[in-house]
Amino acid sequence: MFSEEQKRWAEAIKRRASELGFDLVGITGTEPSSFADAYREWAEQGFAGEMHYLTRDIHRRLDPTELLPNARSIIVVGMNYSSADGAGTPTDIEPDRAIFARYARGDDYHDIMTPRLRELLAYLKELAGEGTEGRVYVDTGPLLEREVAQRAGLGWFGKNTLLINTKRGSYFLLGEIITNVLLPRDAPAVGGCGTCTRCMDACPTQAIVAPFKLDARRCISYLTIELKGAIPEEFRPAIAEAGNRIFGCDICQEVCPFNIRRAVPTEEPAFQPRDITNYPPLSDLMALSEEEFRERFRKSPVKRTKRRGLLRNVATALAQSDAPEAKAALENALECETEALIRESSELALKRKRT
Repeated sequence: MFSEEQKRWAEAIKRRASELGFDLVGITGTEPSSFADAYREWAEQGFAGEMHYLTRDIHRRLDPTELLPNARSIIVVGMNYSSADGAGTPTDIEPDRAIFARYARGDDYHDIMTPRLRELLAYLKELAGEGTEGRVYVDTGPLLEREVAQRAGLGWFGKNTLLINTKRGSYFLLGEIITNVLLPRDAPAVGGCGTCTRCMDACPTQAIVAPFKLDARRCISYLTIELKGAIPEEFRPAIAEAGNRIFGCDICQEVCPFNIRRAVPTEEPAFQPRDITNYPPLSDLMALSEEEFRERFRKSPVKRTKRRGLLRNVATALAQSDAPEAKAALENALECETEALIRESSELALKRKRT
Protein backbone atom coordinates (compact mmCIF):
# COMPACT_ATOMS: atom_id res chain seq x y z
CA MET A 1 0.00 0.00 0.00
CA PHE A 2 2.82 2.38 0.81
CA SER A 3 5.78 2.99 -1.46
CA GLU A 4 9.39 2.84 -0.33
CA GLU A 5 9.55 6.59 -0.81
CA GLN A 6 6.59 7.15 1.54
CA LYS A 7 8.20 4.88 4.11
CA ARG A 8 11.43 6.92 3.89
CA TRP A 9 9.44 10.12 4.36
CA ALA A 10 7.81 8.74 7.49
CA GLU A 11 11.13 7.69 9.01
CA ALA A 12 12.70 11.03 8.13
CA ILE A 13 9.80 12.90 9.72
CA LYS A 14 10.20 10.91 12.93
CA ARG A 15 13.93 11.59 13.07
CA ARG A 16 13.36 15.29 12.49
CA ALA A 17 10.65 15.40 15.17
CA SER A 18 13.10 13.92 17.67
CA GLU A 19 15.74 16.49 16.67
CA LEU A 20 13.17 19.24 17.31
CA GLY A 21 12.70 18.05 20.88
CA PHE A 22 9.57 15.93 20.62
CA ASP A 23 9.73 12.87 22.86
CA LEU A 24 7.02 10.86 21.09
CA VAL A 25 5.92 10.78 17.46
CA GLY A 26 3.56 8.60 15.46
CA ILE A 27 1.44 8.70 12.32
CA THR A 28 -2.18 7.75 11.78
CA GLY A 29 -4.93 8.16 9.23
CA THR A 30 -7.77 10.66 9.00
CA GLU A 31 -10.70 8.35 9.63
CA PRO A 32 -13.70 9.81 11.50
CA SER A 33 -13.74 9.35 15.26
CA SER A 34 -14.90 6.03 16.63
CA PHE A 35 -16.09 7.86 19.76
CA ALA A 36 -18.76 9.94 18.03
CA ASP A 37 -21.71 8.58 20.00
CA ALA A 38 -19.85 8.69 23.33
CA TYR A 39 -18.67 12.25 22.71
CA ARG A 40 -22.13 13.48 21.79
CA GLU A 41 -23.55 11.83 24.91
CA TRP A 42 -20.83 13.45 27.06
CA ALA A 43 -21.66 16.84 25.59
CA GLU A 44 -25.41 16.37 26.05
CA GLN A 45 -24.86 15.54 29.72
CA GLY A 46 -23.38 19.00 30.17
CA PHE A 47 -20.02 17.64 31.32
CA ALA A 48 -18.17 20.31 29.32
CA GLY A 49 -19.48 23.06 31.58
CA GLU A 50 -18.62 26.52 30.24
CA MET A 51 -16.19 25.12 27.66
CA HIS A 52 -18.64 25.78 24.86
CA TYR A 53 -15.94 25.38 22.21
CA LEU A 54 -16.03 21.63 22.96
CA THR A 55 -19.69 21.36 22.01
CA ARG A 56 -19.76 23.79 19.08
CA ASP A 57 -19.71 22.30 15.56
CA ILE A 58 -19.19 18.80 16.93
CA HIS A 59 -19.18 17.30 13.44
CA ARG A 60 -15.91 19.13 12.72
CA ARG A 61 -14.32 17.75 15.88
CA LEU A 62 -15.26 14.20 14.92
CA ASP A 63 -13.87 14.20 11.37
CA PRO A 64 -10.31 15.44 10.61
CA THR A 65 -11.16 15.91 6.95
CA GLU A 66 -13.41 18.78 8.03
CA LEU A 67 -10.22 20.62 8.99
CA LEU A 68 -8.34 19.83 5.77
CA PRO A 69 -10.67 18.48 3.06
CA ASN A 70 -7.99 16.45 1.28
CA ALA A 71 -6.30 15.23 4.47
CA ARG A 72 -4.75 11.78 4.31
CA SER A 73 -2.44 11.53 7.35
CA ILE A 74 -2.00 12.96 10.84
CA ILE A 75 1.45 13.26 12.39
CA VAL A 76 1.10 13.29 16.18
CA VAL A 77 3.84 14.38 18.60
CA GLY A 78 4.18 14.36 22.36
CA MET A 79 6.46 16.49 24.52
CA ASN A 80 7.35 15.59 28.10
CA TYR A 81 6.69 18.26 30.74
CA SER A 82 7.24 16.30 33.96
CA SER A 83 8.95 18.39 36.65
CA ALA A 84 12.32 17.61 38.17
CA ASP A 85 10.78 17.43 41.65
CA GLY A 86 9.33 14.02 40.90
CA ALA A 87 6.25 12.51 39.32
CA GLY A 88 4.39 11.68 42.52
CA THR A 89 2.36 13.81 44.91
CA PRO A 90 4.37 16.63 46.55
CA THR A 91 4.87 15.61 50.18
CA ASP A 92 7.22 18.18 51.66
CA ILE A 93 5.49 21.39 50.58
CA GLU A 94 4.74 23.89 53.34
CA PRO A 95 0.97 24.17 53.95
CA ASP A 96 0.70 27.83 52.91
CA ARG A 97 2.42 27.48 49.56
CA ALA A 98 0.70 27.21 46.19
CA ILE A 99 0.88 24.34 43.71
CA PHE A 100 0.71 25.00 39.98
CA ALA A 101 0.03 22.13 37.58
CA ARG A 102 3.30 20.84 36.17
CA TYR A 103 2.57 21.90 32.60
CA ALA A 104 2.07 25.50 33.74
CA ARG A 105 5.30 25.97 35.70
CA GLY A 106 7.39 27.05 32.72
CA ASP A 107 6.67 28.74 29.41
CA ASP A 108 3.44 28.38 27.46
CA TYR A 109 3.58 25.09 25.57
CA HIS A 110 1.71 26.61 22.62
CA ASP A 111 4.64 28.99 22.09
CA ILE A 112 7.14 26.15 22.38
CA MET A 113 5.48 23.44 20.32
CA THR A 114 3.75 25.38 17.54
CA PRO A 115 6.89 26.83 15.88
CA ARG A 116 8.56 23.42 16.02
CA LEU A 117 5.56 21.75 14.42
CA ARG A 118 5.59 24.39 11.70
CA GLU A 119 9.26 23.61 11.15
CA LEU A 120 8.38 19.92 10.94
CA LEU A 121 5.67 20.72 8.39
CA ALA A 122 8.17 22.74 6.35
CA TYR A 123 10.47 19.72 6.39
CA LEU A 124 7.64 17.51 5.16
CA LYS A 125 7.03 19.94 2.31
CA GLU A 126 10.71 19.66 1.35
CA LEU A 127 10.42 15.88 1.29
CA ALA A 128 7.08 15.53 -0.49
CA GLY A 129 7.44 18.50 -2.80
CA GLU A 130 4.97 20.76 -4.54
CA GLY A 131 1.33 20.45 -3.57
CA THR A 132 2.05 19.41 0.02
CA GLU A 133 -0.46 20.93 2.42
CA GLY A 134 -0.79 20.79 6.17
CA ARG A 135 -2.25 22.39 9.24
CA VAL A 136 -0.69 22.56 12.68
CA TYR A 137 -2.62 22.18 15.93
CA VAL A 138 -1.49 22.39 19.54
CA ASP A 139 -4.56 22.09 21.73
CA THR A 140 -6.27 24.76 19.65
CA GLY A 141 -8.28 23.18 16.85
CA PRO A 142 -11.44 21.06 16.88
CA LEU A 143 -9.60 17.75 16.95
CA LEU A 144 -9.91 14.82 19.37
CA GLU A 145 -6.16 14.79 19.87
CA ARG A 146 -6.01 12.02 22.46
CA GLU A 147 -7.86 9.69 20.10
CA VAL A 148 -5.55 10.37 17.16
CA ALA A 149 -2.56 10.04 19.53
CA GLN A 150 -3.80 6.59 20.59
CA ARG A 151 -4.27 5.58 16.97
CA ALA A 152 -0.75 6.84 16.20
CA GLY A 153 0.70 4.65 18.94
CA LEU A 154 1.62 7.30 21.51
CA GLY A 155 -0.47 5.91 24.35
CA TRP A 156 -3.75 4.45 25.53
CA PHE A 157 -6.63 5.87 27.57
CA GLY A 158 -6.43 5.70 31.35
CA LYS A 159 -9.49 5.67 33.58
CA ASN A 160 -8.80 9.37 34.26
CA THR A 161 -9.35 9.93 30.48
CA LEU A 162 -5.70 10.94 29.99
CA LEU A 163 -3.34 9.37 27.50
CA ILE A 164 -0.84 7.00 29.15
CA ASN A 165 2.34 5.79 27.51
CA THR A 166 3.29 2.42 28.99
CA LYS A 167 7.00 3.27 29.12
CA ARG A 168 6.80 6.97 30.01
CA GLY A 169 3.56 7.75 31.83
CA SER A 170 1.14 10.58 31.04
CA TYR A 171 3.02 13.86 31.48
CA PHE A 172 2.94 14.73 27.77
CA LEU A 173 1.60 17.64 25.75
CA LEU A 174 0.24 16.76 22.32
CA GLY A 175 0.45 18.42 18.92
CA GLU A 176 -0.61 17.43 15.42
CA ILE A 177 0.02 18.07 11.75
CA ILE A 178 -2.87 17.20 9.44
CA THR A 179 -1.55 16.78 5.91
CA ASN A 180 -2.61 15.70 2.46
CA VAL A 181 0.50 13.53 2.17
CA LEU A 182 -0.17 9.80 2.45
CA LEU A 183 2.20 8.26 5.00
CA PRO A 184 2.49 4.79 6.57
CA ARG A 185 0.44 4.38 9.73
CA ASP A 186 1.79 3.25 13.08
CA ALA A 187 0.02 0.56 15.06
CA PRO A 188 -2.43 1.88 17.65
CA ALA A 189 -1.23 1.81 21.26
CA VAL A 190 -2.63 -0.90 23.50
CA GLY A 191 -2.66 -1.12 27.26
CA GLY A 192 -4.90 -0.64 30.24
CA CYS A 193 -5.26 0.18 33.92
CA GLY A 194 -6.43 -3.29 34.92
CA THR A 195 -8.26 -3.15 38.23
CA CYS A 196 -6.45 0.00 39.39
CA THR A 197 -8.73 2.89 40.41
CA ARG A 198 -6.18 5.10 42.18
CA CYS A 199 -7.00 8.13 40.05
CA MET A 200 -10.72 7.82 40.72
CA ASP A 201 -10.20 7.27 44.44
CA ALA A 202 -7.78 10.19 44.80
CA CYS A 203 -9.79 12.86 42.95
CA PRO A 204 -10.83 15.38 45.67
CA THR A 205 -14.03 16.36 43.86
CA GLN A 206 -15.00 12.97 42.39
CA ALA A 207 -14.74 14.41 38.90
CA ILE A 208 -14.05 10.99 37.37
CA VAL A 209 -17.67 9.87 37.57
CA ALA A 210 -16.99 6.49 35.94
CA PRO A 211 -13.97 4.83 34.33
CA PHE A 212 -13.01 6.86 31.25
CA LYS A 213 -15.66 9.54 31.93
CA LEU A 214 -14.90 12.97 33.37
CA ASP A 215 -17.41 15.57 34.54
CA ALA A 216 -15.28 18.63 33.84
CA ARG A 217 -17.54 20.80 35.99
CA ARG A 218 -16.16 19.03 39.06
CA CYS A 219 -12.50 18.95 38.01
CA ILE A 220 -10.09 21.27 39.84
CA SER A 221 -8.37 22.08 36.54
CA TYR A 222 -11.68 23.28 35.13
CA LEU A 223 -12.64 25.14 38.31
CA THR A 224 -9.33 27.01 38.53
CA ILE A 225 -8.84 27.75 34.83
CA GLU A 226 -11.92 27.44 32.63
CA LEU A 227 -14.61 28.62 35.05
CA LYS A 228 -14.97 32.39 34.84
CA GLY A 229 -17.13 33.13 37.88
CA ALA A 230 -16.96 32.23 41.54
CA ILE A 231 -15.99 28.67 42.43
CA PRO A 232 -19.08 26.78 43.69
CA GLU A 233 -19.16 26.48 47.46
CA GLU A 234 -19.18 22.68 47.45
CA PHE A 235 -15.78 22.58 45.73
CA ARG A 236 -13.95 25.41 47.54
CA PRO A 237 -12.50 23.33 50.39
CA ALA A 238 -11.04 20.82 47.91
CA ILE A 239 -8.87 23.51 46.29
CA ALA A 240 -6.93 23.93 49.54
CA GLU A 241 -7.29 20.47 50.99
CA ALA A 242 -5.78 19.00 47.82
CA GLY A 243 -2.62 21.00 48.54
CA ASN A 244 -3.53 24.55 47.45
CA ARG A 245 -4.01 23.69 43.78
CA ILE A 246 -4.42 27.22 42.51
CA PHE A 247 -3.89 26.58 38.77
CA GLY A 248 -4.78 23.18 37.39
CA CYS A 249 -4.40 19.84 39.11
CA ASP A 250 -2.17 16.79 38.68
CA ILE A 251 -3.55 14.53 41.42
CA CYS A 252 -4.99 11.87 39.12
CA GLN A 253 -1.59 11.71 37.40
CA GLU A 254 0.48 11.85 40.59
CA VAL A 255 -1.10 8.68 41.94
CA CYS A 256 -0.86 6.77 38.64
CA PRO A 257 1.61 3.86 38.89
CA PHE A 258 2.86 4.51 35.35
CA ASN A 259 3.97 7.99 36.38
CA ILE A 260 5.34 7.00 39.77
CA ARG A 261 7.49 4.27 38.25
CA ARG A 262 8.32 5.48 34.77
CA ALA A 263 7.93 9.24 34.29
CA VAL A 264 11.23 11.08 33.90
CA PRO A 265 11.92 14.82 34.28
CA THR A 266 11.77 16.89 31.12
CA GLU A 267 15.01 18.16 29.64
CA GLU A 268 13.23 20.98 27.82
CA PRO A 269 14.58 24.31 29.24
CA ALA A 270 11.33 26.14 28.50
CA PHE A 271 9.36 23.81 30.79
CA GLN A 272 11.55 24.31 33.85
CA PRO A 273 9.69 25.99 36.75
CA ARG A 274 9.91 29.73 37.25
CA ASP A 275 10.41 31.15 40.73
CA ILE A 276 6.81 32.39 40.75
CA THR A 277 5.44 28.91 40.00
CA ASN A 278 7.85 26.92 42.19
CA TYR A 279 5.59 26.58 45.26
CA PRO A 280 5.30 30.31 46.11
CA PRO A 281 3.61 31.51 49.34
CA LEU A 282 -0.11 32.07 48.83
CA SER A 283 0.06 35.47 50.52
CA ASP A 284 2.73 36.64 48.06
CA LEU A 285 0.51 35.72 45.12
CA MET A 286 -2.46 37.49 46.70
CA ALA A 287 -0.45 40.72 46.75
CA LEU A 288 0.36 40.69 43.02
CA SER A 289 -0.64 43.85 41.19
CA GLU A 290 -1.90 43.75 37.62
CA GLU A 291 1.48 44.94 36.36
CA GLU A 292 3.33 42.36 38.45
CA PHE A 293 1.03 39.59 37.23
CA ARG A 294 1.66 40.50 33.59
CA GLU A 295 5.41 40.60 34.14
CA ARG A 296 5.79 37.46 36.25
CA PHE A 297 3.50 35.36 34.05
CA ARG A 298 4.53 36.73 30.66
CA LYS A 299 4.57 33.88 28.12
CA SER A 300 3.13 31.53 30.75
CA PRO A 301 0.01 29.34 30.52
CA VAL A 302 -1.15 31.04 33.73
CA LYS A 303 -1.93 34.23 31.83
CA ARG A 304 -4.97 32.43 30.43
CA THR A 305 -6.88 32.70 33.69
CA LYS A 306 -5.93 36.40 34.06
CA ARG A 307 -5.05 37.97 37.38
CA ARG A 308 -8.63 37.95 38.61
CA GLY A 309 -8.94 34.21 38.03
CA LEU A 310 -5.64 33.38 39.69
CA LEU A 311 -6.34 35.53 42.76
CA ARG A 312 -9.84 34.06 43.02
CA ASN A 313 -8.15 30.68 43.32
CA VAL A 314 -5.58 31.94 45.80
CA ALA A 315 -8.30 33.47 47.99
CA THR A 316 -10.15 30.15 47.91
CA ALA A 317 -7.03 28.37 49.14
CA LEU A 318 -6.34 31.01 51.82
CA ALA A 319 -9.78 30.38 53.30
CA GLN A 320 -8.42 27.11 54.72
CA SER A 321 -5.21 28.63 56.11
CA ASP A 322 -4.64 29.36 59.80
CA ALA A 323 -1.59 31.52 59.15
CA PRO A 324 -1.89 35.17 60.30
CA GLU A 325 -0.66 36.44 56.96
CA ALA A 326 -3.55 34.65 55.22
CA LYS A 327 -6.18 36.80 56.91
CA ALA A 328 -4.12 39.94 56.35
CA ALA A 329 -3.73 39.17 52.64
CA LEU A 330 -7.48 38.70 52.23
CA GLU A 331 -8.34 41.84 54.17
CA ASN A 332 -5.88 43.84 52.10
CA ALA A 333 -7.54 42.57 48.92
CA LEU A 334 -10.88 43.88 50.18
CA GLU A 335 -9.41 47.33 50.74
CA CYS A 336 -7.38 47.67 47.56
CA GLU A 337 -8.99 45.43 44.97
CA THR A 338 -10.95 46.85 42.03
CA GLU A 339 -11.84 43.47 40.48
CA ALA A 340 -15.26 42.31 41.65
CA LEU A 341 -14.40 38.61 41.37
CA ILE A 342 -11.35 39.00 43.61
CA ARG A 343 -13.29 41.01 46.19
CA GLU A 344 -16.10 38.46 46.19
CA SER A 345 -13.68 35.55 46.58
CA SER A 346 -11.84 37.32 49.40
CA GLU A 347 -15.11 38.07 51.19
CA LEU A 348 -16.18 34.43 50.90
CA ALA A 349 -12.79 33.30 52.21
CA LEU A 350 -12.95 35.63 55.23
CA LYS A 351 -16.50 34.56 55.93
CA ARG A 352 -15.42 30.93 55.95
CA LYS A 353 -12.62 31.78 58.39
CA ARG A 354 -15.13 33.30 60.80
CA THR A 355 -17.41 30.25 60.76
